[in-house]
Amino acid sequence: MTRHLHLNAFLMSTGHHEASWRLPESNPVANTDVAHYQNLARIAERGKFDSVFFADSPQLIGDIGRRPAGALEPTVLLTAIAAATSRIGLIATASTTYNDPYNLARRFASVDHVSGGRAGWNVVTTAGPEAAKNFNLADQPAHAERYDRAAEFLEVAYKLWDSWEDDATLADKESGIWGDDAKVQPIEHVGRHFQVHGALNLPRSPQGHPLIVQAGSSEDGKGLAARYAEAVFTAQQTLEDAQAFYSDLKARTAALGRDPSTLKILPGIVPVIADTEAEALRLERELDDLIKPEYARRQLAKTLRVKPEDLPLDQQLPSDLPDEDEIEGAKSRYTLIVTLARREKLTVRQLIGRLGGGRGHRTFSGTPEQVADAIQEWFDAGAADGFNIMPAVLPSGLEVFTDHVVPILQARDLFRADYTGTTLRDHYGLARPAGRTKSLQEAVS
Repeated sequence: MTRHLHLNAFLMSTGHHEASWRLPESNPVANTDVAHYQNLARIAERGKFDSVFFADSPQLIGDIGRRPAGALEPTVLLTAIAAATSRIGLIATASTTYNDPYNLARRFASVDHVSGGRAGWNVVTTAGPEAAKNFNLADQPAHAERYDRAAEFLEVAYKLWDSWEDDATLADKESGIWGDDAKVQPIEHVGRHFQVHGALNLPRSPQGHPLIVQAGSSEDGKGLAARYAEAVFTAQQTLEDAQAFYSDLKARTAALGRDPSTLKILPGIVPVIADTEAEALRLERELDDLIKPEYARRQLAKTLRVKPEDLPLDQQLPSDLPDEDEIEGAKSRYTLIVTLARREKLTVRQLIGRLGGGRGHRTFSGTPEQVADAIQEWFDAGAADGFNIMPAVLPSGLEVFTDHVVPILQARDLFRADYTGTTLRDHYGLARPAGRTKSLQEAVS
């Protein structure tokens, strides 16, 4: 059977480049425009993408002077997109640190019902003290503590999704019996972080469980992904780093008794595409020239846990940055940024330009054929099962990728010509999880 790429469209307001909102054609308030996101999802669906994805955080991110700030709550947005599309998967980010399992399990099951089985949950633990202060905490919980909570959170969510048997709903008008009480059971969960009685107040959804996605690349993040994730969004700058991450995570998955093929690894790529390579590079420079370095330097300083004045724009990063072990926030992203700067001997100004396009994700400028070649190289070399496509400018970047790169990948038999199923699990080639009764029967037999 031919192995095909999986493509996810990571959608962010006017695009992933932080200066994209300043282009003449951009709508600077697209971040709160539902019609804008519905249009983007329809473009991605036209391109037969597996899914669209929205990042999220329970805090105001960064300086609002820098780029469009504020985001619609993503599960609410997904319901609006579900009504405007019919096949594409719908993935939203939600934090296990600043939610409770019952509410979140219900929310994602609801999106799965509303969309006919297209929901996915990007599980994050949320780094940074600012979010903690929005939830009656003085500081963020420790890194290991957040991941321990996340694991139990997922276990509770699975129990809730399975608290109804698939055939619990009878809807028998003649007998006057709507459902079978014996097929809905409380979960009676008592753990270190949660005590949840259950059952869920919603029948089992079309997919059984929404697709589980994970985006952390720290040791704890990889451990969580190996145990629970069905897709992983990751940031890798080089082929060698991507191959090492891919083989490590697949091996961890196999060691836990899972089939590694059921975990899809999707590095991010920020493509800037034009008819010629020179034109693509010109577009990239035009965007980089619109970055306001004073804003970007403040954000970089926060990420690196230093003061902005410690980062002169035309000097390389200081040698005495904190070690990763001292970072309680986004450990993997911290390491990626520092490694990139050190490896390529970038000045702070140059580093800001590299991060402005994709915040540490790989950026690539070229023709449609060159972009397709770059994607195929990593796919064939065991570095990716597909890609998280992050257009620098929206909607134009997604339109160009859909209309000019996707046909090349299809012609090379690397990507589907059409959808063959109706659910997000169908798109990712994943089975629907067995319900509680079937699992118990199999365990007895």
